Amino acid sequence: GTWSQDGSQILFAANRREPRLFDLYLQPLDGAARIVWQQDQPGFFYHKVLSPDGRSAAVVRAESSFRHTLWEIDIDTGDARERTHEGDDARYEAVWYTPDGHSLLVNTDVGSDFLYVARLDLETSTLEPIVQADWDIEQLTLSPDGRSIAYVVNEESGSKLVVRDLEGASDRSAPSLSEAPGVVALMDHLQFAPDSGRLAFSFTSTTRTSDIYVWGLETDEAFVCTRSAHGGLPPATFVAPRLIHYPTFDDRAIPAWFYSPGQDDGRRPAVILVHGGPEGQSQPFFHFLVQYLVHNGFVVLAPNVRGSTGYGKEYSHLDDVEKRMDSVADLAHAAHWLRKQSGVDANRLAVYGGSYGGFMVLAALTSYPELWAAGVDIVGISSLVTFLQNTSGYRRAHREAEYGSLEHDREFLERIAPINQVDKIVAPLMVIHGANDPRVPLGEAEQLVNSLRARDVPVEFLVFDDEGHGIVKLANKLAAFPRIVEFLTKHL
Repeated sequence: GTWSQDGSQILFAANRREPRLFDLYLQPLDGAARIVWQQDQPGFFYHKVLSPDGRSAAVVRAESSFRHTLWEIDIDTGDARERTHEGDDARYEAVWYTPDGHSLLVNTDVGSDFLYVARLDLETSTLEPIVQADWDIEQLTLSPDGRSIAYVVNEESGSKLVVRDLEGASDRSAPSLSEAPGVVALMDHLQFAPDSGRLAFSFTSTTRTSDIYVWGLETDEAFVCTRSAHGGLPPATFVAPRLIHYPTFDDRAIPAWFYSPGQDDGRRPAVILVHGGPEGQSQPFFHFLVQYLVHNGFVVLAPNVRGSTGYGKEYSHLDDVEKRMDSVADLAHAAHWLRKQSGVDANRLAVYGGSYGGFMVLAALTSYPELWAAGVDIVGISSLVTFLQNTSGYRRAHREAEYGSLEHDREFLERIAPINQVDKIVAPLMVIHGANDPRVPLGEAEQLVNSLRARDVPVEFLVFDDEGHGIVKLANKLAAFPRIVEFLTKHL
Protein backbone atom coordinates (compact mmCIF):
# COMPACT_ATOMS: atom_id res chain seq x y z
CA GLY A 1 0.00 0.00 0.00
CA THR A 2 0.87 3.70 -0.09
CA TRP A 3 0.11 6.49 2.34
CA SER A 4 -1.41 9.87 1.59
CA GLN A 5 0.97 12.79 1.96
CA ASP A 6 -0.56 13.80 5.31
CA GLY A 7 -0.43 10.21 6.58
CA SER A 8 -4.15 10.08 7.30
CA GLN A 9 -5.12 7.26 4.94
CA ILE A 10 -3.63 4.35 3.04
CA LEU A 11 -4.33 3.06 -0.47
CA PHE A 12 -3.94 -0.69 -0.98
CA ALA A 13 -5.09 -3.64 -3.10
CA ALA A 14 -6.71 -6.81 -1.74
CA ASN A 15 -8.68 -9.81 -2.96
CA ARG A 16 -11.12 -9.81 -0.02
CA ARG A 17 -14.25 -9.76 -2.18
CA GLU A 18 -13.22 -12.46 -4.66
CA PRO A 19 -10.02 -14.56 -4.32
CA ARG A 20 -9.07 -14.26 -8.00
CA LEU A 21 -9.71 -10.47 -8.24
CA PHE A 22 -7.86 -7.58 -6.64
CA ASP A 23 -9.83 -4.42 -5.82
CA LEU A 24 -8.38 -1.04 -4.86
CA TYR A 25 -9.18 0.09 -1.30
CA LEU A 26 -8.76 3.34 0.62
CA GLN A 27 -8.73 3.27 4.41
CA PRO A 28 -8.49 6.23 6.81
CA LEU A 29 -6.69 5.65 10.09
CA ASP A 30 -9.90 6.26 12.01
CA GLY A 31 -12.31 4.37 9.77
CA ALA A 32 -13.07 1.31 7.70
CA ALA A 33 -11.64 0.49 4.27
CA ARG A 34 -13.83 1.09 1.22
CA ILE A 35 -13.45 -0.01 -2.37
CA VAL A 36 -12.55 2.87 -4.68
CA TRP A 37 -12.06 0.76 -7.82
CA GLN A 38 -13.70 -2.62 -8.21
CA GLN A 39 -12.31 -5.13 -10.71
CA ASP A 40 -14.03 -7.75 -12.84
CA GLN A 41 -10.88 -9.15 -14.54
CA PRO A 42 -7.81 -10.86 -13.01
CA GLY A 43 -4.73 -8.69 -12.61
CA PHE A 44 -2.31 -7.27 -10.07
CA PHE A 45 -1.81 -3.69 -8.89
CA TYR A 46 1.94 -3.19 -9.02
CA HIS A 47 2.21 0.47 -8.04
CA LYS A 48 -0.20 2.90 -6.37
CA VAL A 49 0.15 6.56 -5.39
CA LEU A 50 -2.26 9.25 -4.19
CA SER A 51 -2.24 12.73 -5.73
CA PRO A 52 -1.01 15.65 -3.58
CA ASP A 53 -4.60 16.78 -2.92
CA GLY A 54 -5.75 13.21 -2.20
CA ARG A 55 -8.56 13.39 -4.75
CA SER A 56 -7.01 11.04 -7.32
CA ALA A 57 -4.85 7.95 -7.40
CA ALA A 58 -2.49 6.74 -10.11
CA VAL A 59 -2.21 2.97 -10.25
CA VAL A 60 -0.39 0.44 -12.42
CA ARG A 61 -2.35 -2.68 -13.25
CA ALA A 62 -0.38 -5.69 -14.49
CA GLU A 63 -2.02 -8.07 -16.92
CA SER A 64 1.30 -9.89 -17.21
CA SER A 65 4.88 -9.20 -16.14
CA PHE A 66 5.49 -7.20 -19.32
CA ARG A 67 2.03 -5.80 -20.05
CA HIS A 68 1.04 -3.02 -17.68
CA THR A 69 -1.69 -0.40 -17.91
CA LEU A 70 -1.62 2.98 -16.16
CA TRP A 71 -4.84 4.39 -14.70
CA GLU A 72 -5.96 7.49 -12.81
CA ILE A 73 -8.85 6.96 -10.39
CA ASP A 74 -11.21 9.60 -9.01
CA ILE A 75 -11.32 8.74 -5.30
CA ASP A 76 -14.84 10.12 -4.75
CA THR A 77 -16.61 8.68 -7.80
CA GLY A 78 -14.47 5.66 -8.64
CA ASP A 79 -14.27 6.79 -12.26
CA ALA A 80 -11.18 5.33 -13.94
CA ARG A 81 -9.31 6.92 -16.83
CA GLU A 82 -6.65 4.95 -18.61
CA ARG A 83 -3.38 6.86 -18.91
CA THR A 84 -1.45 4.14 -20.72
CA HIS A 85 0.56 5.68 -23.52
CA GLU A 86 -0.16 4.46 -27.02
CA GLY A 87 2.26 1.86 -28.27
CA ASP A 88 3.33 -1.71 -27.76
CA ASP A 89 3.14 -3.75 -24.58
CA ALA A 90 5.01 -1.87 -21.90
CA ARG A 91 5.86 -1.83 -18.22
CA TYR A 92 5.32 0.95 -15.70
CA GLU A 93 7.65 0.09 -12.84
CA ALA A 94 7.10 3.24 -10.76
CA VAL A 95 4.74 6.20 -10.75
CA TRP A 96 4.87 9.52 -8.85
CA TYR A 97 2.75 12.66 -8.97
CA THR A 98 4.66 15.90 -9.40
CA PRO A 99 3.98 18.41 -6.57
CA ASP A 100 1.51 20.40 -8.70
CA GLY A 101 -0.44 17.24 -9.56
CA HIS A 102 -0.35 18.07 -13.29
CA SER A 103 2.10 15.33 -14.33
CA LEU A 104 3.27 11.86 -13.46
CA LEU A 105 6.87 10.74 -13.32
CA VAL A 106 7.00 7.15 -14.53
CA ASN A 107 9.54 4.38 -14.95
CA THR A 108 8.55 2.77 -18.24
CA ASP A 109 9.75 1.04 -21.39
CA VAL A 110 7.10 2.42 -23.76
CA GLY A 111 8.66 2.38 -27.23
CA SER A 112 12.02 1.26 -25.85
CA ASP A 113 13.93 -1.93 -25.16
CA PHE A 114 14.94 -0.63 -21.72
CA LEU A 115 13.18 1.03 -18.79
CA TYR A 116 13.68 4.80 -18.61
CA VAL A 117 12.32 7.78 -16.68
CA ALA A 118 9.67 9.97 -18.32
CA ARG A 119 7.21 12.73 -17.48
CA LEU A 120 3.58 12.13 -18.48
CA ASP A 121 1.57 15.33 -18.86
CA LEU A 122 -1.94 14.54 -17.58
CA GLU A 123 -3.57 17.25 -19.70
CA THR A 124 -1.93 16.53 -23.05
CA SER A 125 -0.93 12.87 -22.48
CA THR A 126 2.55 13.74 -23.79
CA LEU A 127 5.26 11.34 -22.63
CA GLU A 128 8.61 13.11 -22.37
CA PRO A 129 11.76 11.03 -21.63
CA ILE A 130 13.90 12.52 -18.84
CA VAL A 131 16.61 9.91 -18.24
CA GLN A 132 17.58 7.10 -20.59
CA ALA A 133 20.45 4.62 -20.62
CA ASP A 134 21.57 1.45 -22.38
CA TRP A 135 20.40 -0.49 -19.32
CA ASP A 136 17.21 -0.63 -17.29
CA ILE A 137 16.62 2.31 -14.97
CA GLU A 138 14.85 1.11 -11.82
CA GLN A 139 13.67 2.20 -8.35
CA LEU A 140 12.55 5.69 -9.40
CA THR A 141 11.90 7.92 -6.37
CA LEU A 142 10.85 11.59 -6.22
CA SER A 143 12.11 13.89 -3.48
CA PRO A 144 9.48 15.56 -1.22
CA ASP A 145 10.31 19.01 -2.62
CA GLY A 146 9.88 17.70 -6.17
CA ARG A 147 13.27 18.99 -7.28
CA SER A 148 15.20 15.72 -7.51
CA ILE A 149 14.78 12.11 -8.45
CA ALA A 150 16.81 9.10 -7.39
CA TYR A 151 17.12 5.95 -9.45
CA VAL A 152 19.25 2.86 -9.95
CA VAL A 153 20.86 1.85 -13.24
CA ASN A 154 20.90 -1.95 -13.55
CA GLU A 155 24.25 -2.25 -15.32
CA GLU A 156 25.26 -5.86 -16.07
CA SER A 157 22.97 -6.86 -13.15
CA GLY A 158 24.91 -4.65 -10.70
CA SER A 159 23.70 -1.27 -9.42
CA LYS A 160 24.65 2.34 -10.01
CA LEU A 161 22.74 4.75 -7.73
CA VAL A 162 22.13 8.24 -9.16
CA VAL A 163 20.40 11.44 -8.00
CA ARG A 164 19.34 13.91 -10.68
CA ASP A 165 18.54 17.58 -10.13
CA LEU A 166 15.41 18.02 -12.29
CA GLU A 167 15.89 21.78 -12.56
CA GLY A 168 19.53 21.66 -13.65
CA ALA A 169 19.41 18.21 -15.26
CA SER A 170 22.68 17.33 -13.50
CA ASP A 171 23.49 13.86 -12.13
CA ARG A 172 25.42 12.68 -9.10
CA SER A 173 26.48 9.10 -8.48
CA ALA A 174 26.55 7.66 -4.98
CA PRO A 175 29.92 7.09 -3.30
CA SER A 176 31.42 3.65 -3.79
CA LEU A 177 30.53 1.28 -0.94
CA SER A 178 32.30 -1.93 -1.92
CA GLU A 179 35.09 -3.23 -4.11
CA ALA A 180 32.93 -6.25 -4.92
CA PRO A 181 29.95 -5.82 -7.24
CA GLY A 182 26.70 -5.08 -5.41
CA VAL A 183 23.02 -4.23 -5.57
CA VAL A 184 21.17 -1.16 -4.29
CA ALA A 185 17.58 -1.47 -3.00
CA LEU A 186 17.27 -5.23 -3.48
CA MET A 187 13.64 -6.15 -2.71
CA ASP A 188 12.95 -2.69 -1.22
CA HIS A 189 13.12 0.96 -2.31
CA LEU A 190 14.90 4.30 -2.05
CA GLN A 191 13.67 6.91 0.44
CA PHE A 192 14.41 10.65 0.59
CA ALA A 193 14.43 12.38 3.97
CA PRO A 194 11.57 14.88 4.57
CA ASP A 195 13.98 17.76 3.89
CA SER A 196 15.09 16.14 0.57
CA GLY A 197 18.73 16.51 1.65
CA ARG A 198 19.46 12.86 2.35
CA LEU A 199 18.70 9.56 0.68
CA ALA A 200 18.29 6.23 2.50
CA PHE A 201 18.88 2.97 0.67
CA SER A 202 19.94 -0.60 1.27
CA PHE A 203 23.08 -2.07 -0.21
CA THR A 204 24.39 -5.61 -0.45
CA SER A 205 27.33 -7.06 -2.32
CA THR A 206 28.47 -10.59 -3.01
CA THR A 207 30.67 -10.41 0.10
CA ARG A 208 28.55 -8.14 2.30
CA THR A 209 25.13 -8.73 3.84
CA SER A 210 22.45 -6.09 3.32
CA ASP A 211 22.67 -2.89 5.38
CA ILE A 212 20.92 0.48 5.32
CA TYR A 213 22.93 3.55 4.30
CA VAL A 214 22.18 7.28 4.28
CA TRP A 215 23.74 9.45 1.60
CA GLY A 216 24.10 13.11 2.57
CA LEU A 217 23.58 14.95 -0.70
CA GLU A 218 25.30 18.14 0.48
CA THR A 219 28.36 16.41 1.93
CA ASP A 220 28.37 13.64 -0.68
CA GLU A 221 29.14 11.12 2.04
CA ALA A 222 27.33 7.85 2.77
CA PHE A 223 27.33 6.27 6.22
CA VAL A 224 26.04 2.92 7.34
CA CYS A 225 23.13 2.84 9.78
CA THR A 226 22.95 -0.89 10.48
CA ARG A 227 25.40 -3.71 11.03
CA SER A 228 23.91 -6.91 9.71
CA ALA A 229 25.16 -10.17 11.13
CA HIS A 230 27.45 -12.55 9.27
CA GLY A 231 26.60 -15.57 11.38
CA GLY A 232 29.93 -15.30 13.17
CA LEU A 233 31.86 -15.79 9.93
CA PRO A 234 34.71 -13.44 8.99
CA PRO A 235 33.67 -11.44 5.89
CA ALA A 236 37.18 -11.99 4.52
CA THR A 237 36.25 -15.64 3.93
CA PHE A 238 33.43 -14.75 1.52
CA VAL A 239 34.15 -15.19 -2.18
CA ALA A 240 33.44 -12.54 -4.82
CA PRO A 241 32.51 -13.78 -8.31
CA ARG A 242 33.62 -12.63 -11.69
CA LEU A 243 31.22 -11.78 -14.48
CA ILE A 244 31.60 -14.01 -17.52
CA HIS A 245 29.70 -14.41 -20.80
CA TYR A 246 29.45 -17.82 -22.42
CA PRO A 247 28.30 -18.66 -25.97
CA THR A 248 25.04 -20.49 -26.57
CA PHE A 249 23.43 -22.30 -29.50
CA ASP A 250 22.48 -19.18 -31.48
CA ASP A 251 25.76 -17.34 -30.82
CA ARG A 252 24.29 -15.08 -28.16
CA ALA A 253 26.51 -14.35 -25.17
CA ILE A 254 24.80 -15.36 -21.92
CA PRO A 255 25.90 -13.39 -18.83
CA ALA A 256 26.67 -15.33 -15.66
CA TRP A 257 28.34 -14.90 -12.27
CA PHE A 258 31.16 -17.40 -11.69
CA TYR A 259 32.16 -18.28 -8.11
CA SER A 260 35.20 -20.44 -7.38
CA PRO A 261 36.76 -21.53 -4.09
CA GLY A 262 40.03 -20.22 -5.45
CA GLN A 263 42.44 -22.92 -4.32
CA ASP A 264 44.20 -24.55 -7.24
CA ASP A 265 43.93 -28.09 -5.92
CA GLY A 266 42.42 -30.06 -8.76
CA ARG A 267 39.10 -30.29 -10.51
CA ARG A 268 36.04 -29.51 -8.41
CA PRO A 269 32.34 -30.31 -8.67
CA ALA A 270 30.15 -27.47 -9.93
CA VAL A 271 26.57 -26.31 -9.37
CA ILE A 272 24.59 -24.23 -11.86
CA LEU A 273 22.20 -22.05 -9.86
CA VAL A 274 19.08 -21.07 -11.84
CA HIS A 275 17.01 -18.08 -10.74
CA GLY A 276 13.21 -18.14 -10.64
CA GLY A 277 10.69 -15.96 -12.37
CA PRO A 278 11.41 -16.47 -15.19
CA GLU A 279 11.19 -12.68 -15.03
CA GLY A 280 14.12 -12.43 -12.64
CA GLN A 281 17.85 -11.93 -12.61
CA SER A 282 20.88 -13.38 -10.87
CA GLN A 283 22.48 -10.32 -9.30
CA PRO A 284 25.64 -9.77 -7.24
CA PHE A 285 23.98 -9.69 -3.80
CA PHE A 286 25.00 -11.65 -0.71
CA HIS A 287 23.71 -15.15 -1.39
CA PHE A 288 24.20 -17.29 1.70
CA LEU A 289 23.67 -20.55 -0.18
CA VAL A 290 26.30 -19.67 -2.78
CA GLN A 291 28.82 -18.86 -0.07
CA TYR A 292 27.91 -22.08 1.75
CA LEU A 293 28.44 -24.13 -1.40
CA VAL A 294 31.73 -22.42 -2.27
CA HIS A 295 32.94 -22.86 1.31
CA ASN A 296 32.23 -26.58 0.93
CA GLY A 297 34.36 -26.80 -2.21
CA PHE A 298 31.84 -26.34 -5.02
CA VAL A 299 32.21 -24.08 -8.02
CA VAL A 300 28.97 -22.13 -8.64
CA LEU A 301 27.75 -20.58 -11.88
CA ALA A 302 24.65 -18.32 -11.74
CA PRO A 303 23.54 -17.58 -15.32
CA ASN A 304 20.99 -15.12 -16.65
CA VAL A 305 19.58 -17.23 -19.47
CA ARG A 306 17.24 -15.76 -22.08
CA GLY A 307 14.00 -14.66 -20.48
CA SER A 308 15.82 -12.92 -17.63
CA THR A 309 15.13 -9.28 -16.92
CA GLY A 310 17.74 -6.51 -16.93
CA TYR A 311 18.92 -6.97 -20.52
CA GLY A 312 16.08 -5.38 -22.41
CA LYS A 313 12.54 -6.27 -23.40
CA GLU A 314 13.64 -8.31 -26.42
CA TYR A 315 15.88 -10.55 -24.31
CA SER A 316 13.10 -11.06 -21.75
CA HIS A 317 10.73 -12.30 -24.47
CA LEU A 318 13.14 -14.83 -25.97
CA ASP A 319 11.67 -17.67 -23.85
CA ASP A 320 7.96 -16.90 -24.29
CA VAL A 321 5.58 -19.84 -24.84
CA GLU A 322 6.89 -21.95 -27.74
CA LYS A 323 10.46 -20.64 -27.18
CA ARG A 324 10.51 -21.99 -23.61
CA MET A 325 13.05 -24.72 -24.27
CA ASP A 326 15.55 -22.29 -25.81
CA SER A 327 16.28 -21.09 -22.27
CA VAL A 328 16.88 -24.68 -21.20
CA ALA A 329 19.38 -24.98 -24.07
CA ASP A 330 21.16 -21.98 -22.54
CA LEU A 331 21.57 -24.06 -19.36
CA ALA A 332 23.06 -26.89 -21.37
CA HIS A 333 25.58 -24.47 -22.85
CA ALA A 334 26.41 -23.23 -19.36
CA ALA A 335 27.33 -26.83 -18.58
CA HIS A 336 29.41 -27.03 -21.76
CA TRP A 337 31.29 -23.87 -20.72
CA LEU A 338 31.93 -25.23 -17.21
CA ARG A 339 33.21 -28.53 -18.58
CA LYS A 340 35.97 -26.61 -20.39
CA GLN A 341 37.22 -24.84 -17.25
CA SER A 342 40.46 -26.21 -15.84
CA GLY A 343 39.21 -26.20 -12.24
CA VAL A 344 35.93 -28.05 -12.92
CA ASP A 345 35.33 -31.78 -13.11
CA ALA A 346 33.21 -32.27 -16.24
CA ASN A 347 31.58 -35.37 -14.79
CA ARG A 348 30.43 -33.72 -11.56
CA LEU A 349 27.87 -31.09 -12.52
CA ALA A 350 24.58 -30.40 -10.73
CA VAL A 351 21.70 -28.05 -11.53
CA TYR A 352 19.83 -26.26 -8.73
CA GLY A 353 16.78 -23.99 -8.78
CA GLY A 354 13.63 -22.91 -6.98
CA SER A 355 10.08 -22.12 -8.14
CA TYR A 356 10.33 -21.53 -11.90
CA GLY A 357 14.01 -22.33 -11.43
CA GLY A 358 12.83 -25.74 -10.24
CA PHE A 359 11.05 -26.21 -13.55
CA MET A 360 14.31 -25.36 -15.29
CA VAL A 361 16.12 -27.97 -13.21
CA LEU A 362 13.65 -30.67 -14.22
CA ALA A 363 13.63 -29.54 -17.86
CA ALA A 364 17.43 -29.69 -17.93
CA LEU A 365 17.47 -33.17 -16.39
CA THR A 366 14.96 -34.48 -18.94
CA SER A 367 16.29 -32.66 -22.01
CA TYR A 368 20.03 -33.11 -21.42
CA PRO A 369 20.35 -36.06 -19.02
CA GLU A 370 23.91 -36.82 -20.09
CA LEU A 371 25.20 -33.54 -18.61
CA TRP A 372 24.12 -33.88 -14.99
CA ALA A 373 25.26 -35.89 -11.99
CA ALA A 374 22.57 -34.49 -9.67
CA GLY A 375 19.72 -31.99 -9.39
CA VAL A 376 18.01 -29.99 -6.61
CA ASP A 377 14.43 -28.83 -7.14
CA ILE A 378 12.90 -26.48 -4.54
CA VAL A 379 9.17 -25.63 -4.80
CA GLY A 380 9.49 -26.34 -8.51
CA ILE A 381 6.97 -26.92 -11.29
CA SER A 382 6.91 -30.43 -12.75
CA SER A 383 4.19 -29.64 -15.31
CA LEU A 384 3.07 -26.22 -16.52
CA VAL A 385 -0.32 -27.79 -17.26
CA THR A 386 -1.04 -29.00 -13.74
CA PHE A 387 0.57 -25.85 -12.34
CA LEU A 388 -1.82 -23.61 -14.28
CA GLN A 389 -4.76 -25.80 -13.33
CA ASN A 390 -3.99 -25.71 -9.63
CA THR A 391 -2.24 -22.42 -8.87
CA SER A 392 -4.17 -19.69 -7.05
CA GLY A 393 -6.93 -18.22 -9.23
CA TYR A 394 -5.53 -14.70 -9.19
CA ARG A 395 -2.26 -15.93 -10.74
CA ARG A 396 -3.44 -18.08 -13.65
CA ALA A 397 -4.06 -15.41 -16.29
CA HIS A 398 -0.86 -13.63 -15.29
CA ARG A 399 1.19 -16.81 -15.73
CA GLU A 400 -0.53 -17.89 -18.94
CA ALA A 401 0.73 -14.72 -20.58
CA GLU A 402 4.27 -16.03 -20.04
CA TYR A 403 3.93 -19.80 -20.38
CA GLY A 404 1.02 -20.15 -22.80
CA SER A 405 -2.65 -20.84 -22.14
CA LEU A 406 -4.35 -24.12 -21.40
CA GLU A 407 -6.90 -23.29 -24.07
CA HIS A 408 -4.50 -22.61 -26.93
CA ASP A 409 -1.12 -24.09 -25.99
CA ARG A 410 -1.95 -27.21 -24.00
CA GLU A 411 -0.43 -29.67 -26.48
CA PHE A 412 2.90 -27.84 -26.39
CA LEU A 413 2.84 -27.51 -22.61
CA GLU A 414 2.16 -31.23 -22.25
CA ARG A 415 5.01 -32.02 -24.63
CA ILE A 416 7.63 -30.10 -22.63
CA ALA A 417 6.33 -31.08 -19.16
CA PRO A 418 9.10 -32.82 -17.20
CA ILE A 419 6.51 -35.06 -15.52
CA ASN A 420 5.77 -36.55 -18.94
CA GLN A 421 9.48 -37.29 -19.53
CA VAL A 422 10.44 -38.66 -16.13
CA ASP A 423 11.85 -41.78 -17.79
CA LYS A 424 14.70 -39.61 -19.11
CA ILE A 425 15.86 -38.56 -15.63
CA VAL A 426 18.85 -40.64 -14.56
CA ALA A 427 20.59 -38.27 -12.11
CA PRO A 428 19.75 -38.42 -8.39
CA LEU A 429 17.31 -35.67 -7.45
CA MET A 430 16.50 -33.81 -4.23
CA VAL A 431 13.01 -32.30 -4.03
CA ILE A 432 11.99 -29.80 -1.32
CA HIS A 433 8.53 -28.26 -0.97
CA GLY A 434 6.28 -26.39 1.44
CA ALA A 435 2.99 -28.09 2.29
CA ASN A 436 1.10 -24.76 2.15
CA ASP A 437 2.45 -23.43 -1.15
CA PRO A 438 -0.29 -21.35 -2.86
CA ARG A 439 1.77 -20.62 -5.97
CA VAL A 440 3.20 -24.02 -6.85
CA PRO A 441 1.01 -26.56 -5.04
CA LEU A 442 2.62 -29.49 -3.24
CA GLY A 443 1.09 -31.83 -5.82
CA GLU A 444 3.72 -30.67 -8.33
CA ALA A 445 6.40 -32.27 -6.15
CA GLU A 446 4.39 -35.31 -5.12
CA GLN A 447 3.56 -36.42 -8.66
CA LEU A 448 7.23 -36.10 -9.62
CA VAL A 449 8.59 -37.97 -6.61
CA ASN A 450 6.06 -40.78 -6.95
CA SER A 451 6.97 -41.27 -10.60
CA LEU A 452 10.72 -41.27 -9.91
CA ARG A 453 10.39 -43.75 -7.07
CA ALA A 454 8.35 -46.05 -9.29
CA ARG A 455 11.34 -46.08 -11.64
CA ASP A 456 13.92 -46.57 -8.86
CA VAL A 457 15.61 -43.23 -9.57
CA PRO A 458 17.36 -42.01 -6.38
CA VAL A 459 15.26 -39.17 -4.95
CA GLU A 460 15.25 -37.42 -1.59
CA PHE A 461 11.97 -35.72 -0.69
CA LEU A 462 11.70 -33.12 2.06
CA VAL A 463 8.35 -31.47 2.89
CA PHE A 464 7.97 -28.69 5.45
CA ASP A 465 4.47 -28.63 6.92
CA ASP A 466 4.84 -25.00 8.08
CA GLU A 467 6.18 -23.47 4.86
CA GLY A 468 4.60 -22.01 1.74
CA HIS A 469 6.41 -20.99 -1.44
CA GLY A 470 10.00 -21.33 -0.30
CA ILE A 471 12.01 -22.01 2.82
CA VAL A 472 11.61 -18.98 5.06
CA LYS A 473 11.83 -20.04 8.69
CA LEU A 474 15.28 -20.21 10.23
CA ALA A 475 14.76 -23.65 11.78
CA ASN A 476 13.77 -25.02 8.38
CA LYS A 477 16.75 -23.41 6.66
CA LEU A 478 19.03 -24.99 9.23
CA ALA A 479 17.40 -28.32 8.47
CA ALA A 480 17.30 -28.03 4.68
CA PHE A 481 20.55 -26.49 3.54
CA PRO A 482 22.96 -28.88 5.29
CA ARG A 483 20.88 -31.69 3.78
CA ILE A 484 21.33 -30.11 0.34
CA VAL A 485 25.11 -29.91 0.75
CA GLU A 486 25.20 -33.50 2.04
CA PHE A 487 23.17 -34.62 -0.98
CA LEU A 488 25.43 -32.80 -3.44
CA THR A 489 28.58 -34.01 -1.71
CA LYS A 490 27.33 -37.59 -1.86
CA HIS A 491 26.45 -37.55 -5.54
CA LEU A 492 29.14 -35.22 -6.88
